[in-house]
Amino acid sequence: MPDHLFPWDAPSPAQRAGWFELEPFQPSFGLANPHVQTLWDAVRPGSRGVRFQRERVDTPDGDFLDIDIAHVRGHDLGDDAPVVMLLHGLEGSARRPYALETYRHLAAYGIRAVGMNYRSCSGEMNRTARFYHAGATDDVATAHDWLDGRFPGVAKGMIGVSLGGNMLLKYLGERREELEIRLRGAAAISPPFDLAMGSDNIIQSSARRYLPGFLRSLRAKVRAKEPMLNGQIDVPRTLAAATMRGFDEACTAPLHGFADADDYYARCSARRYLPGVRTPTLLLRAEDDPLIPASDIPHDLIALNPALTCGITAQGGHVGWIEGRFFAHRRWAERQAARFLAACLMPEH
Repeated sequence: MPDHLFPWDAPSPAQRAGWFELEPFQPSFGLANPHVQTLWDAVRPGSRGVRFQRERVDTPDGDFLDIDIAHVRGHDLGDDAPVVMLLHGLEGSARRPYALETYRHLAAYGIRAVGMNYRSCSGEMNRTARFYHAGATDDVATAHDWLDGRFPGVAKGMIGVSLGGNMLLKYLGERREELEIRLRGAAAISPPFDLAMGSDNIIQSSARRYLPGFLRSLRAKVRAKEPMLNGQIDVPRTLAAATMRGFDEACTAPLHGFADADDYYARCSARRYLPGVRTPTLLLRAEDDPLIPASDIPHDLIALNPALTCGITAQGGHVGWIEGRFFAHRRWAERQAARFLAACLMPEH
């Protein structure tokens, strides 16, 4: 192992525990199609029995982030319980079905959970012209500082889903040794590793069926903020964008300080930050993910870094992994993430 890449030699809590192994995944009968797996959230509600306490966090630039503290029915966790923060996906929120299921699994292991809502994603439009993007780790840092202050003296972890997975891996790679101390463990579910490859894939494959929904939601936000966006981006060009690359070229890049879409993708893709990750981190990806091509998985970089635990399955779709029998379906990925974080945050469990 090259010393200049990974100069540490302390085993992770999960490695010290010596027992963590992924459970096998077998898709539910009739649900093996990757699109069915991916669209499951649209046809089935998430776990019930979760209520939220919302807290607002001010950002250094005069904006705000809304954080949802999850309370899972039947689990009265004390002040000494570990806590995990979830980062959601593109145009999602901290209350999506996959998030609710994650909170439920974490609570079963005695772990508290909070969900970070990105700017414009909490149900209330943010104050500034800025939105969020796959590399907005300054907002993650702001939320992490709040987490440390709100839940002092307990072990902490993070979970990132889809775009949030990219954001999480970038954050871990940027902060390196600092987060090795501040975070005991992390998990990324269906993260893109190469943003350009994912953006291009969505118009070159069956994934294009998902594009109108994403763009419709993003355009609505641009219209809502049009007065403050005029002069910062080309609003008509943004609203006319027919692809994610087109939207990123017209809006995401200029609004957030990137030269163009290629510059945004190159500087923010998780792939370039994997060598710097020091926090024990579980990576979950399905090779049949219809939104992100399997060819973007950097097996070589993952294998080189002992902090990364690779969980690649043949099937599962995008943030899917639905298993179990009819009327008793379960979500595999959220359970694996909770198991891994329990091993890292509570190695005696």
